[in-house]
Amino acid sequence: MLNLASWLEEKLHNLNLTDTMELPDGFSRLSFSKEEKEAHHQFRKIARELELNTYQDEAGNQWAVWEVDKKAPTIAVGSHLDTVHNGGGYDGVAGVLCALAAVKALKNSQFLPTKNIAIICFVSEESARFGLSTIGSKAIAGTLDKGELASIKDRDGVTAKQAMESFGINWKTIEQAVKPVEELESFVELHIEQGTQIEGNNADIGVVSGVACPVRLKITVSGMANHTGTTPMNNRQDAFVAIAPLVNFVSDEAMKIDQTGERSLVATVSTIHLKPNAMNVIPGEVELGIDIRSVDDVTKRDFAEKIKDYCSEIKRKHHVNIEITTLVDNDSVLLNSEMQYKLVHACSGIGLQAHVMDSGAGHDVMNMATKWPSGLIFIPCRNGLSHHPDEFASIDDMVKGTRVLVEFLRMETAGL
Repeated sequence: MLNLASWLEEKLHNLNLTDTMELPDGFSRLSFSKEEKEAHHQFRKIARELELNTYQDEAGNQWAVWEVDKKAPTIAVGSHLDTVHNGGGYDGVAGVLCALAAVKALKNSQFLPTKNIAIICFVSEESARFGLSTIGSKAIAGTLDKGELASIKDRDGVTAKQAMESFGINWKTIEQAVKPVEELESFVELHIEQGTQIEGNNADIGVVSGVACPVRLKITVSGMANHTGTTPMNNRQDAFVAIAPLVNFVSDEAMKIDQTGERSLVATVSTIHLKPNAMNVIPGEVELGIDIRSVDDVTKRDFAEKIKDYCSEIKRKHHVNIEITTLVDNDSVLLNSEMQYKLVHACSGIGLQAHVMDSGAGHDVMNMATKWPSGLIFIPCRNGLSHHPDEFASIDDMVKGTRVLVEFLRMETAGL
């Protein structure tokens, strides 16, 4: 296989619209922004250099297709180019880049596929701007709720509808981005791991078996606000004191389950709002947000019930009122077992060690998997850090990821 390292490095900069990856403030290419649009332009430019047919679908996704026969099946690969605020230049980008590199490698080796190969650059994967993730892949899979999307606003008051129209999308025809099931045969996404399991297991590549979707709870505790200096300690209804033990309870109990269960569980008290939040006033109301994730839906829902039971104990002990709202309760996504086997086989075929694992973060592959056999592979990222300016994946690991995609595409398209 040709040396792709210099090509990957050059195109990594192109897709990130930069001449250096060392940016103190990272990258901010929010959904349907001019920065995301410029990155999409770079994607089309690279794809055309590879003599691929490019087009933008009705939802703003970019497609680059190596078409060999209109009647032949199509294998799709890809990821996204948008980022969070001050994010890294590898989350999403690595998947798009390695997909392009895989096609380059196949073409340079004079390989002639018997099936079409499509690279998808999904629009708006991150929820950073509008609070709704994977908009582009939802549109392709036919699961996008346009009514829900229309009125959602970013922090500047711009609606998703306005942003999409400014991006060049016709709001009236977004539904036409849906692909019929017969148009694609399968889909594979490459992504940075956003964790350290690959390295921890002395592996080269992660092959994902399932994507953990969250249960999210809002815990609202109501006590009595009063003066901090004049209210006796034995006559208080301090909402913060009452609920504070829940933070350690969530962490400690999740640790126990994670260490003893068959599948991983993680849980985090990740948001807190105090009222009135004044130095001289006892907190009268506290709102906590809790994120619970496991590929095992029974385990994560049982854990949510355990939290509710503990809150009942707090309520009785501290004489506060506690309301619990379930904000999100999504089934996790189990990926196609045959695709997992093929990806593990692709790794072993080129001498790379695969580690089969779950993903604690969501990706576009979740939506694609609702309609087509889909797979997800991870490459390592330094210290597991992502959504941060210091996010980093080595060129060497991107070469490995590219090689896995090349081997998979060879196996899938060498003959009908």
